[in-house]
Amino acid sequence: MPSPSLVFGFVLATLYGAAFHFVSGGDARRLALFLLAAWLGFALGHTFGELVNFDMMNIGPLHMLTATIGAWLALVVARLLTRQPARHSSRA
Repeated sequence: MPSPSLVFGFVLATLYGAAFHFVSGGDARRLALFLLAAWLGFALGHTFGELVNFDMMNIGPLHMLTATIGAWLALVVARLLTRQPARHSSRA
């Protein structure tokens, strides 16, 4: 059985990814990309907080501040890497 902090972190990262998709739009593939980016960023942010022993805004063993920053950074990077180039209409 997974720990409550693991489940809470997974749910929170999923909400971050879904909210980011709601704001930026896109199809189901982009939703999947944003969810994966949020999960990965959240895990990396938590791991970073664990490694540097950053103890601000922890909820139990979960490093919320660094995990949240990691998730949002990963979402912004995913958005920047997958945005469509602007199409310029050529007028004659």
